[in-house]
Order: sequence, then C-alpha cells, then structure tokens
Amino acid sequence: MINHMSSYFSAEKQESLIFMAVGLLAIGLSAWLCMNGHRLKSMAWPLVAIALLQVAVGASVYLRTDTQLSTLSAKLVSNPAALQAEETTRMQTVMNKFSIYKAVEMLLLILGVGMIAFLQRHDVAAGIGVGLVLQAAFTLTLDIFAEVRGADYLSALRAMPG
Repeated sequence: MINHMSSYFSAEKQESLIFMAVGLLAIGLSAWLCMNGHRLKSMAWPLVAIALLQVAVGASVYLRTDTQLSTLSAKLVSNPAALQAEETTRMQTVMNKFSIYKAVEMLLLILGVGMIAFLQRHDVAAGIGVGLVLQAAFTLTLDIFAEVRGADYLSALRAMPG
C-alpha cells in the first residue's frame, strides 16, 4: 500500500507544479497581450481568472502533500484499519468532486467554442472565447489524469486487507 500511496501523492505534487507553471505562463501571456494592445487582448480575462485558481490550488496541493503523505504513512503503520476507513472516505469525496469540476470545465469549453464560432467578428467576445477554450481544455485534461490516478489509489485503499 505504501507504494500506491507514495506514487499517488508524488504524481499529485508533480501535477501541482504543472498547474502553477501554466497559471504563471497564462498571467505572463496576458500581460504581453495587454502591453502590446493585441486585438484579442480580452483573452487575458479568462486566462488570468483561471490562472489565479491554478496557482492557488497548485501551491496548496504542493505545500501540503509531503506532510499529508508523512501523516498517512505513519497511520498506515500504526493503525491501518483507521487509515483505510478515513482515506477511503476522503478519496470518495475527492472522486465525487471530479464530476462537478469536469462539468464546469466542459461548460466553459463549450461556451468558449460557441463564442469563437458565433461571435468571431467581435474581438472582445472572440478573445474571451479563446481564453476560455485554452484554460478549460488544459484544466479538463489534467483533471482527467487526476481522476484516473485517484481511482487507482482508491482501488488500492479498498483492496487493503482487514
């Protein structure tokens, strides 16, 4: 079980770095678009709004992961049944939230595509649409990977003896 746990939390930490890096890149791109007066500079609004969430969530996950893994590893040794019960409950909640996250991301993706398709002659709307598509597609992709990783970890928890 320790290998499953270590693998899961290591990947979570790595993905948090990707989230932060892309968030910072989106903020940098937004600044460049605005400073250069690009006609699609309105894409900066969704880029920055979602980037701030990416940086905050990424930093939160990154900063708590080592302590979380250490605490859970100690509990695995001292009280495996309690670890299994508590961590299974936590992970079921995490897994249920993915349905909400993915629905919101797909809605933003569809909204962005719609804005590009139907309002492409309006620079502000088209720019917002492009920003939504970029951020929603990226975030959805990472959440799909995280959901698969979480499902594997949850399966390992459920398979623990006892």
